[in-house]
Amino acid sequence: MDILLQIVLIIVPAGLVFGTAYFVMNKMLERDSRNMNIELRRDRQKSILPLRVDAYQRLVLLMERISPNSLVMRLHNPALPAKMFQAELLKAIREEYEHNVAQQIYVSPQAWEMILNAKEETIKIINIAGTKVDLTSTATELSSRIFEITAEIKNLPTTIASHYLKEELQKLF
Repeated sequence: MDILLQIVLIIVPAGLVFGTAYFVMNKMLERDSRNMNIELRRDRQKSILPLRVDAYQRLVLLMERISPNSLVMRLHNPALPAKMFQAELLKAIREEYEHNVAQQIYVSPQAWEMILNAKEETIKIINIAGTKVDLTSTATELSSRIFEITAEIKNLPTTIASHYLKEELQKLF
């Protein structure tokens, strides 16, 4: 019985020391892991944030470049027939979009949806204007129709998308 008592007197304190050491070490490892995750997140933010800001800038620029009024002013060529000018406008929208399509990885799905909607609505505006001119019309007449349609619209889709992008960017800070 003395041997059993001595073994218990040795094992119980050793078990308590082991349990305490295990508990303390486990808490330290959890804290270190948490701190490492926080540090990794900070490092990721430092490298990703400039890319995200750049993406928002580029997408706002895209919205400005494909807005109907900007397109017409930038690409206007009075010598072109209306249908050729319409094709040029649509081509410019497609090229601008394709040039910036990779930016979607840096913005929210809702922001990208706004970009897509603005692009599609702008194409619709140009196509509607194209149906309102004759086959013999000039680019100037098509431009006038586009300006008339955009004047009727309270907020252009590109303007709405730009405002949404700016608001979303402000939320990042």
